Amino acid sequence: MSKNEPPGSRPPDPKLNRILASLPAEDYKRLLADLELVEMPLGWTMSESGDHVNYLHFPTSGIVSLIYSLEDGSSSETALVGNEGMVGISIFMGGESMPTSTEVQSAGYAYRISRKIMKREFSLGGQLQHVALLFTQAMIAQTSQTAVCNQHHSLDQKMCRWLLMTLDRSDSKELQVTQQAIGNLLGVRRESVTQVLGQFQTDHLIERGRGRITVLNRPKLEKRVCECYGVVQHEYERLLPKYK
Repeated sequence: MSKNEPPGSRPPDPKLNRILASLPAEDYKRLLADLELVEMPLGWTMSESGDHVNYLHFPTSGIVSLIYSLEDGSSSETALVGNEGMVGISIFMGGESMPTSTEVQSAGYAYRISRKIMKREFSLGGQLQHVALLFTQAMIAQTSQTAVCNQHHSLDQKMCRWLLMTLDRSDSKELQVTQQAIGNLLGVRRESVTQVLGQFQTDHLIERGRGRITVLNRPKLEKRVCECYGVVQHEYERLLPKYK
């Protein structure tokens, strides 16, 4: 494994990633020698739309956004991935590339394996193949529900959904994110984000600072969110090992 690890500390346990943690001992041991630790700095574009993806990443911390960009320069997030999943599913789905780019929304670490190793593991037809396909199904559910949410629900509801999904993949109630970044991810103007977050702060749901949002009352966010959050949450809990 790589020595690209947090300074002054031990490298993160690969089993902090729930997919790796779900593997039988024999499968995990076989894969361990091929796992390479990589840092995921904030804002790192792991792959662009249409790139030939060479590595599958298993985050142990941090959050990665899948982003679809239009020709006019606008963009929108289609899915989030944290330590429940993997980034780079085109490797085993056969398409070689994705129409979305992948960008680190919250800094962290991941273990990666090469395309060659993942294809070897997939051909064995074991637990990794099984969980990888279940994760892909959960991702499809998230992407589909995000599209429905963007079309039919208010920005207030979409913001609640985004905050809750981000919290689910974070180890802190404080999110390091700018209002401009949220606007880009949700495909709306920064001014609209500022207005909604201002109301959330007035209602004591969050506290805002420069480049950060602290969630003060998650239960109230859950009461305020649209059905889309619960639908996606249920699918992840149903399909993925140890999601909750």
